[in-house]
Amino acid sequence: MATYPSYPNAFPSAQPGAGAPGPGTLRHPRWWQRRAVHAWALASLLALSGLVILALVREQTGTKGFLVGLCLAVLPVPLLISAFRWLDRVAPAPWRNLMFSFAWGACAAALIAIVANSFATHWIATNSADPSHADTLGATVIAPVVEESAKACAVLLIFLFRRRDFTGIVDGVVIAGVTATGFAFTENILYLGNAFGTDQLSGGTGIASVTAATFFVRIVMSPFAHPLFTVLTGIGFGLAAWTAPGRGPVRRVLLPLAGLLLAMGMHATWNGSAVFGHYGFFAVYALFMMPVFALLTWLAIWTRQRELRTIRSELPAYVAAGWLGPAEPFALGSMRARRLAREFAQHHGGKETAKAVAEYEEYATTLAFLRHRGRRGRAGVLYVARERELLDELWARRHAARPALAYAAHAVAPVWVPPVYAGPVYAGPVYAGPVAPFPAHNTPHAPHPHHAPGAHNPYRY
Repeated sequence: MATYPSYPNAFPSAQPGAGAPGPGTLRHPRWWQRRAVHAWALASLLALSGLVILALVREQTGTKGFLVGLCLAVLPVPLLISAFRWLDRVAPAPWRNLMFSFAWGACAAALIAIVANSFATHWIATNSADPSHADTLGATVIAPVVEESAKACAVLLIFLFRRRDFTGIVDGVVIAGVTATGFAFTENILYLGNAFGTDQLSGGTGIASVTAATFFVRIVMSPFAHPLFTVLTGIGFGLAAWTAPGRGPVRRVLLPLAGLLLAMGMHATWNGSAVFGHYGFFAVYALFMMPVFALLTWLAIWTRQRELRTIRSELPAYVAAGWLGPAEPFALGSMRARRLAREFAQHHGGKETAKAVAEYEEYATTLAFLRHRGRRGRAGVLYVARERELLDELWARRHAARPALAYAAHAVAPVWVPPVYAGPVYAGPVYAGPVAPFPAHNTPHAPHPHHAPGAHNPYRY
């Protein structure tokens, strides 16, 4: 019978009594240590920030300006969120992380930026020999530092407290990009609302209006500007996530800081282009912003393809151990095959079966990434427990997923030959309790005895 590692049912203590729990006693977290309390506190903070920023923006733009700015600023948001979600399709981040990131950027980061920028600009104007340069100095020096630091806080919080969901560059890019999208949304409401108020006073209408010009520059030409800056911070955190726990602690700190400094520098360059007039703006846009945007887009797509290659290279070890079917590494390493598997499951088994297949794909992807990190010493001390947890989740969904993935693999590659897997030949399925994360033969545990591969044929339908 399968054996599992024994988990302690009590917290050890040197001496029972004097406030310390005795043997067999669970120490329950105090109310302020509960995760639900933390979640409610964070949600309340974001909601309060949202109400304050709403009042500040409405005060500056007026009700009509606020409504016009809101309607125009929301236009690029679905496009940007969809782009980041597409990039994250291999191992999608939980929606709660994305919702937190967007809310932080739109509420908390925007509030910090408005208050800090206004205070700093006012201080420079009142304490400088040339107050006319206060706005320029605030836009090129103060704003990049304040805004990028405020947005980076969301990435830092998820990196620290949702570490399981933050494993590499793509995660950093997505979290940073969604945070910056929320920030740009609020900032665009302010700029477009003020532009509409200016047109109301001057009588400007049509293409020649200030609102139209602001919409063209901020929504049409550069909706990706803020995401592009903050993505550099996300890449720094993503590289830090690749660093093995306990190794290179200085590097784990310096990489995010380097990304943050690059984001500030790029933001300052973009804001400073307005000082050089219209030609300077277009020169910076064409010669600097667009090449960097293209480079980062290529890096993000290359990283996603690298993730798919990781899936195809890591999962065959679990095929050799009997946990996965022969066609599954190929199917799970192809986005088209994964989509076909979900469609097949929905057609033949309904929504519940399709949901099971989608969950199977996510768990298998997480397992591949976990093994990849583990082979490089970056998985941490909980590798064995996490691997077993993922394998159990996969096994529970195998009846729904295996036929669908086999069909998808055949549909994508009709002439497909399973690879020959290196490693020892298992005389029988043995699962003998806790072992080292990577034994000498570098092959995962075999399934439970009652999960014996070959006891049934999951591809017979």
